[in-house]
Amino acid sequence: MDSSVVARRAAKGSRGGRPPAFDAETYKQPNVVQRCFNRLKQIRDLATRYAKHAACYQAELTIAAIVRWLR
Repeated sequence: MDSSVVARRAAKGSRGGRPPAFDAETYKQPNVVQRCFNRLKQIRDLATRYAKHAACYQAELTIAAIVRWLR
């Protein structure tokens, strides 16, 4: 990196860094989905996938989501 760039950033102090390359509003959306999955994985039946059939697993997932939503 050029020394003039380093000096310019140092002169600006904490405001001298590059701006974040992400949009904060866009970043919040995946975070909501990740938190939802983490809450659903706390239910042992879903985390270990005891259900043998996909339809049964989907039903358990739906019931768990409804219970979480009602709390």
